[in-house]
Amino acid sequence: MGSLGNGRNGSEPGIQMPVMGGNAVLEPTTSSVPRCPRLEMAMVATRVAALVMALLSMLLMISAKQRGILIIFGIEIPLYANWSLSDSLEFLVGISAAAAAYSLAQLLSIAHKALKKVPVVPSRRYAWMLLAADQVFAYAMMSAGSAAAAVANLNRTGIRHTALPNFCKPLPRFCDFSAASIVCAFIGCVFLATSALIDVIWLSNL
Repeated sequence: MGSLGNGRNGSEPGIQMPVMGGNAVLEPTTSSVPRCPRLEMAMVATRVAALVMALLSMLLMISAKQRGILIIFGIEIPLYANWSLSDSLEFLVGISAAAAAYSLAQLLSIAHKALKKVPVVPSRRYAWMLLAADQVFAYAMMSAGSAAAAVANLNRTGIRHTALPNFCKPLPRFCDFSAASIVCAFIGCVFLATSALIDVIWLSNL
């Protein structure tokens, strides 16, 4: 067995190729994954935005509590509104917390890779996993926001052709905080969907 060099005078380093039976056999090499600084910055930005929106959605909904008095036909009825009294609003809080935890975990992973100076997306398999997870959380945020929006709209408009009134008049703080939380959830869904789009671009470059 011998080796061949690609240097002109034999002293320069070259690619070593083992020769077996007079035939050169190239040893397999692992190609490095290309780094895309712009895509990495875009990924960080969208995940930071998704984290902020998910946290705001959760915190605003948790803060949606208020007591008030409803007057119907001259009768005063005490009211108490709390996000935990509605399954749809609890669902939004839970999904927002999960999306915030997911976004934070991805940011920590990116920071760890940056310190080790390795690609943020090391392989196609990893990119596919990111794409699937981003889509799951984007759809979950959309679903939770839609469910909460139905409850918030009912509180604001009441039920037509019944005596059920607009609860947002005696409970304006609760309704405003709920509405702001739902808006943040939908915005967070947009940023998660944008992250999924960035994952697709990564896949096309790998």
